[in-house]
Amino acid sequence: MPEHDDERAFRRFFDEHHTDLSRLAYLVTGDTQVADDLASDAFVEVWRHWQRVQAADSPIAYARGIVTNLARQWIKKQTRERAGLLRLGLLRRDRGETDTPAILDVRAALARLPLRRRECVILRYAFDVPEKEVASILGISVGAVKSHTSRGAAQLSEFLRGMPLMTGGGHDG
Repeated sequence: MPEHDDERAFRRFFDEHHTDLSRLAYLVTGDTQVADDLASDAFVEVWRHWQRVQAADSPIAYARGIVTNLARQWIKKQTRERAGLLRLGLLRRDRGETDTPAILDVRAALARLPLRRRECVILRYAFDVPEKEVASILGISVGAVKSHTSRGAAQLSEFLRGMPLMTGGGHDG
């Protein structure tokens, strides 16, 4: 009987948080297909450690930590592969993106941030995660979260200031 309760609780957790975890992975990696894969992989890990996840102060923070770790591993792997392909001249730099220019500008600016700053900015601003929870997710101090978030937001603002945002309306920034 408790096994069925666990399955029900996990399915409820999955239904409630799959979209947000996939969005988190997308914002960190910039790739929708990879984001879905990472979110799925994260839920496999959540299920494998379901007792520990349920017992955590914040199960969603635990799951976000898994997603950010998987995304970090994926980025490191891509960086190594990309460097090798660039050296061999096998990689083109142009991609036919269909997103709006404003979204591309923000994605490009986010991608320019160092990974830890990007993670902090995304968790704090896109997901409104409290600093203490971000610290727990990323395994760093609250002070480091504040520093990375502040510096990342300032850097992001600098990057975006130099890009013409095409949002269709006035924007004060």
